[in-house]
Amino acid sequence: MALTIPVAGESSGLDPAPGPFTPATFTDAELAELNAEFEKAPASKVVQWAADSFGPHLALAASMTDAVLIDLAVKVAPAIEVVFIDTGYHFPETLETVETVRRRYGLNLRIMTVAPHAPELWKVDPENCCSAVKVGQLDRALAGKAAWMSGLRRDESETRANSPIVARDLRGLVKVNPLATWTAADVDDYIERHDVPVNPLIDQGYPSIGCMPCTEKVAPGEDPRSGRWKGRGKTECGLHLS
Repeated sequence: MALTIPVAGESSGLDPAPGPFTPATFTDAELAELNAEFEKAPASKVVQWAADSFGPHLALAASMTDAVLIDLAVKVAPAIEVVFIDTGYHFPETLETVETVRRRYGLNLRIMTVAPHAPELWKVDPENCCSAVKVGQLDRALAGKAAWMSGLRRDESETRANSPIVARDLRGLVKVNPLATWTAADVDDYIERHDVPVNPLIDQGYPSIGCMPCTEKVAPGEDPRSGRWKGRGKTECGLHLS
């Protein structure tokens, strides 16, 4: 039986005028059922569900590798809050992409800026650098939110191969990955058809772009994320742990 998806803010003709938007709530069982349903759903439907369910209590975390998810999201919810974490270690091209995307879509953009560390944290404690600089800032950005979206895809690496489309994260928030089932070819096709801004580093051999000190070029045929933390036995920064 298909799950009836509750949408916050709906009322009958006998109800009083609706007050402030209240985000919908879901049990873990409901999220599991939704996850199964969304396996065959277009990404736009997943984004629409998230926007309808959580409204202003939803945020989109963007790495600015490309603006595919942003392009999908603003067509549904133009005022959605987009979060970018400025670690202080980004490539100049990534910061230029942030500005390009902001202007293109007129984004409701929230930049989480990290205070400089001396000595630089990535040099002396690279493991905790990600926790302090990226995860900590995302935790701050998501305070008061009920859900968030990311552009994570299963084909990016083995560690992401079983990523759900919708599930509860370690914070207890609903995490939505509308592009989870997409392939790199799907992304390229969408970018071409919709003229989506992309980070120029992609064409320079960086299919997965993180902080400059911890990101290297990837050889043809290698795992797209193999250039991240190369030789350090690390595959994830911690943003997407569930």
